[in-house]
Amino acid sequence: MSTRPIMISSALIMGLCGILASFLPHKILHYLGVSSDGFTSAIVQIIGALYFGFAMMNWMAQSVLIGGIYARPLVMGNFTHFVVGALALMKGAFASSMFSTTWIIAAVYGIFAVLFGFVLFRHPSKS
Repeated sequence: MSTRPIMISSALIMGLCGILASFLPHKILHYLGVSSDGFTSAIVQIIGALYFGFAMMNWMAQSVLIGGIYARPLVMGNFTHFVVGALALMKGAFASSMFSTTWIIAAVYGIFAVLFGFVLFRHPSKS
């Protein structure tokens, strides 16, 4: 199984989230119903920087042999991010007023968690 599509798609999604959070923190906070003071805005921008950094890492590793012991830290970081994110989003979906939006994001996280889990526990192939 080629990991290139997984790396590219995760890089694009996280890159988009990172750019939006970095440049539109007030709009995101307003959509979530949170007051956008200086501190919360800065936190959203820092989260955006984290997403963008992860996206750049995945984009640059798209042609690397990944799986098993190869690029294990990269896969483990992605796997952990998506598993913990999916679980947190599913927990939050039950308490959220934006029920459908939260479930959609949780589903995307869950799909990537399964994909990176598959990559983590399988031997790589160059095809």
